[in-house]
Amino acid sequence: MVLAAVAVGSAVGDLFLKMGMDQVQTISFGNLGRAVTAVFNPWVALGIVFLTIFFASYLTALSWADLSFVLPATSLGYVLIALLSVLVLHEHISSARWIGIVLITCGVGFVARGPSRTVRDPHNAPHTAEYQSLAGDKP
Repeated sequence: MVLAAVAVGSAVGDLFLKMGMDQVQTISFGNLGRAVTAVFNPWVALGIVFLTIFFASYLTALSWADLSFVLPATSLGYVLIALLSVLVLHEHISSARWIGIVLITCGVGFVARGPSRTVRDPHNAPHTAEYQSLAGDKP
């Protein structure tokens, strides 16, 4: 559920940011004041809300799983954003990009088959008491 919130929050947040930024004048380093104005665009504001959900979910996932598990799992957002880009924004995605998306999906499948948390030997940990309190073990 948390990893789904990470993928969906990221993809939907980015989609809304793009929709909002299409309505805002071009931003460059010469006119950064427009970036502040862009935040008040409803689509950009909604994108920020969804990206905040993404960030909170991402932090939650990192609290119980290894980064090497969480980060690849979040790449499912790439699949969602590609689909949303085609369906909502009517963007064209080349076959090379679709092949890349399929490869990402296969890679996520391989990673998902492994454990979400690396098993560590608490007796070999440099700070055994600290490890035990972080792992929730009783000393």
